Amino acid sequence: MPVPKRKLSRKRRDQRSANKGLEPKSLAACQTCQAPNMPHQVCRECGYYKGTKVLRTKVDRMYTRGQAREALAASRGAAMAPKAPAESTGAGEGAAE
Repeated sequence: MPVPKRKLSRKRRDQRSANKGLEPKSLAACQTCQAPNMPHQVCRECGYYKGTKVLRTKVDRMYTRGQAREALAASRGAAMAPKAPAESTGAGEGAAE
């Protein structure tokens, strides 16, 4: 097996990979929300891939959580709401002078 006769300098070693270069990643627009995303990837903004919802996004979770909280508050409010007092004739309120 051949063995190098001399040590390569850092300059010569680094020149080997200097011309490979990095290309910018291509971006495509989401079909649903027009947000920029990588091709063949699920959109992180809306959770759609090729027009089909495949991912629950943060906004979706917040919306369902809010609905659940409202339903819970409504059920608690109905159970704990005090009964309205009967209408009085006004004899005892502010008439005594």
